[in-house]
Amino acid sequence: MLDDTFLTPAQIVAELDKYIIGQHEAKRHVAIALRNRWRRLHAPADMQKEIVPNNILMIGATGVGKTEIARRLAILADAPFVKVEASKFTEVGYVGRDVESMVRDLAEQAVSRLRQRRQEEVKAQAAQAVEDIILDALIPPMKAPAKDGGSSPSLGFGIGISGERIAGDAVPGSDQELNERTRERFRQKIRNGELEDRRIEINVSQGAPSVGIMGAPGMMDEATMSGLQDMLGSMMPKKSRKRKVTVAEARKVLLDEEAAKLVDMDEIKEEAIRQTENAGIIFIDEIDKVATASSGKSGGGPDVSRQGVQRDLLPIVEGSAVNTKYGIVNTDHILFIAAGAFHVSKPSDLIPELQGRFPIRVELQSLTKDDFYRILKDPKNALTKQYQALLASEDVQLTFEDEALLKLADIAAEVNSEVENIGARRLHTVMSRLLNDLLFDVPDKIAAGAQLTITPQLVEERLRDMVKNRDMSQYIL
Repeated sequence: MLDDTFLTPAQIVAELDKYIIGQHEAKRHVAIALRNRWRRLHAPADMQKEIVPNNILMIGATGVGKTEIARRLAILADAPFVKVEASKFTEVGYVGRDVESMVRDLAEQAVSRLRQRRQEEVKAQAAQAVEDIILDALIPPMKAPAKDGGSSPSLGFGIGISGERIAGDAVPGSDQELNERTRERFRQKIRNGELEDRRIEINVSQGAPSVGIMGAPGMMDEATMSGLQDMLGSMMPKKSRKRKVTVAEARKVLLDEEAAKLVDMDEIKEEAIRQTENAGIIFIDEIDKVATASSGKSGGGPDVSRQGVQRDLLPIVEGSAVNTKYGIVNTDHILFIAAGAFHVSKPSDLIPELQGRFPIRVELQSLTKDDFYRILKDPKNALTKQYQALLASEDVQLTFEDEALLKLADIAAEVNSEVENIGARRLHTVMSRLLNDLLFDVPDKIAAGAQLTITPQLVEERLRDMVKNRDMSQYIL
């Protein structure tokens, strides 16, 4: 996010086009919002605090790409990202009181991403430490001779502990020198993979035991409770236990443990908080479920709960300090993208204060037959390409005729219009129905090396009953 080579708005839209068909207006708005974050971080220091993000409200039916746009945007920005359902906070037991958990989840994800990245950076160093541990388990190092001239029992000239003869004709001057030469020989064997199946005994850290805390509900918030548990857990003595594993298994077990020792968690936490505040993206889905036409009136029932959720969302969206286990997170510059179908309610049914915090409104278009055709053909992660990759793993080549894709798009659009419009998600059902028999027959009846071609006739034969039988179609996604 802080890189000077960060994508321009046109480049962001071009990248989104590789995965999402249509919705150019929505792509333009999110591209501008993303680039504005880079611009803010390069603005004069006294203005950075004043520039607030233009949060976006996406309006469109299910399956038109709202979530995918937000998710791909976070990947492009390499930013912490969480998705929450606004309707979750209206459930019994929530009533809005847990809304701050979305910010804690964002901070948690930022820490996890940074920790993984730092561990990758020190992987070579950690691998060297693991190699030393494995070597110590195979050939323990010999201590230096005592000052009185005593030495450990001789193993015999030129013979290693395992009974293998040491390369070279030189006779070692002491048992310690013999031990060093034997260790170097075995180190080379470890690097060459010759000892992968040799069983050794290693010490594996068990970590601190989990500590439960009992208290009256409402006496402390989630972050305080989690922080207290971590503090008490760190005070408990860490135990280790011995395990007999192969060299290959030991390398896997010890690599993460040694990499974790080499990273500075305090530095990671500070950087994660900074990334969360300046680059974090929170996607609030189903925000229309907490909107109500009676938002301006007093009344009982679920409307009160919905209003309560909106009022609890408001301070987080407009900017507040949230206590997390890693520190205080200010939400002033987190980008919020809200989305909803708004079939029953309207955006104006949200409370005015919340409406004002989502100044950019984008209406996403419903998908047409032509859109479905392009979705099946163009994106880098198109469903057709996914199924081709699945069958390629069985050495079976799958191809789709262009007319077959047009027929698939036509059937998906027709089922959406006849049953219920669920957008591009209908394509998953259509493709699964079309290919299930083929996927079942590979490799028992369709052997490796086969070439399968999906024709319009095959599509018509297997899928036409989906449209004709409406009674059955209503049970099909």
